[in-house]
Amino acid sequence: MKFEVISGKSVNDVVSANYQGIVDIVEKTYLAYQLGNAHNPDSYFLRFEKKPEARIIALPAYIDDALKVSGMKWISSFPKNIQQGIPRASAVLILNDLETGYPFACLESSIISASRTSASAVSAAYHLNNKQKKVANLGVIGTGLIARYIIAFFAGCGWEIENLHLFDTNEAYAEQFKARIQKDFAQLKDTEIMIANSADALIQQSDIVTFATSAGEPHIHNVSAFSHNPIVLHVSLRDLSPEVILASHNVFDDVEHCMKANTSPHLTEQKVGNRDFVTGTLAEILAGKAAPARDKPVVFSPFGMGILDLAVGYKVYSEAAKSDETTQIDDFFYDMNRV
Repeated sequence: MKFEVISGKSVNDVVSANYQGIVDIVEKTYLAYQLGNAHNPDSYFLRFEKKPEARIIALPAYIDDALKVSGMKWISSFPKNIQQGIPRASAVLILNDLETGYPFACLESSIISASRTSASAVSAAYHLNNKQKKVANLGVIGTGLIARYIIAFFAGCGWEIENLHLFDTNEAYAEQFKARIQKDFAQLKDTEIMIANSADALIQQSDIVTFATSAGEPHIHNVSAFSHNPIVLHVSLRDLSPEVILASHNVFDDVEHCMKANTSPHLTEQKVGNRDFVTGTLAEILAGKAAPARDKPVVFSPFGMGILDLAVGYKVYSEAAKSDETTQIDDFFYDMNRV
């Protein structure tokens, strides 16, 4: 019985060659979940008394559809890592055989996590944008690793972006991000990249707005900044005040998962005592049900589902195995006699 390890470089090689394919996998997984063929129990949070800002999260899940796999992502979020010049999040993904329960692969998963998050956001943007891969003004608030992967998926899936607006509370991060985009993304050579002087200013001039921050509580309160009814990809989940949520159509990856851990929708539910502000899910839109009207801002809030990590991770594993880019651990399962 084999056990294989896939490095971050191998993960990156597969992802960077399959942007649209990964979006397609994410969409199929959402539909499998809607049909009851993918199962995503609650995440489990490990918190630290002396590090209240930090956490490690376990996301168990399984898929029993055309793809049959189970497993768990184990992802840490240590915001102070940024001060050391390393990413906030690190992760591994374990894939288990659905028949025997035996694990068969361990993958570096911060890239998988960023990729499934980005694929989900870009899918929502496409379907909420009348299935057009074109935007005059794309805004990004929070210029870290997740934002970079979201831009990579927009570019890799063939979007035309006329102007890219950036904002970060640390202007130096925004400048570094701009330089990285200009260096790494030849597809965006004709895109004008600008740094906004405030979050409100960026929102007001953007047709699609992406939030990819490390905010722990709402910091966007100005409802009037959204008066032009943009598409809002609320990836970081805690940026928008309840007033903004209530003034918008709200689309989720999974409603129950989003209504916890003091996300903006969760705070909104606590404030008003109901879920009348919920419009629907991305899976319902993918299945052909009516998309939200564009008479208000449309906010997509993806909590991040372990089934997506499994589906993307299995794709990475399969492609890496074909290319002999896995490391097999001999004798990982050693004493295999039943008695």
